[in-house]
Amino acid sequence: MDTTSTDRERETQPMQEGRKQAVSLRLSAADIRKIKKLAKRLGVRDSDVIRYALKVMLAKLAPLCDAAVRGRSLMPVFVDTGVDILQHFELDEERLETVINGGAEDEDRVDTDDIQLMAMIGMQRNYAKLSLRDLHDKVAAPPLSTGLEDTLSTNFRRHLYAKYVQRDQPAPTGEQDRRKKSAQ
Repeated sequence: MDTTSTDRERETQPMQEGRKQAVSLRLSAADIRKIKKLAKRLGVRDSDVIRYALKVMLAKLAPLCDAAVRGRSLMPVFVDTGVDILQHFELDEERLETVINGGAEDEDRVDTDDIQLMAMIGMQRNYAKLSLRDLHDKVAAPPLSTGLEDTLSTNFRRHLYAKYVQRDQPAPTGEQDRRKKSAQ
């Protein structure tokens, strides 16, 4: 009996809404050990841990599922996930440009310099650090450090947050005074 034609028919039929489906994943032995340790400590099943991880990831990346969300509106996704999403999916400058600015209106587009920095952040850290320092001079100062050791990715996240997420909020009074003095 040839089951391949039956399998093909099932694949072409849309999955019924609300119906669960089994999915096969390939995970490293180290990841499986971590999942099992989490499950044991929490007193839940391994599958509960995996479903939780998927739901959290899907919630963080939800704006990427909406094709109408483009440009600056996508920046909270990249600010919240930090360099993790860039490194895991190996997003280069060209792919980032397409994902973020593809189809965005001119006023909503993310600056090319910021997209280049995002792509560079995991590969050429020293050059990215210098470029980020130059951008800080051009843009309103990012939120002040919390006293924790600043890293390149933390500085970059603050830069993106200040430029794209907090752009409608006025600068703190001390920052306004500093800008006035530098303008004179």
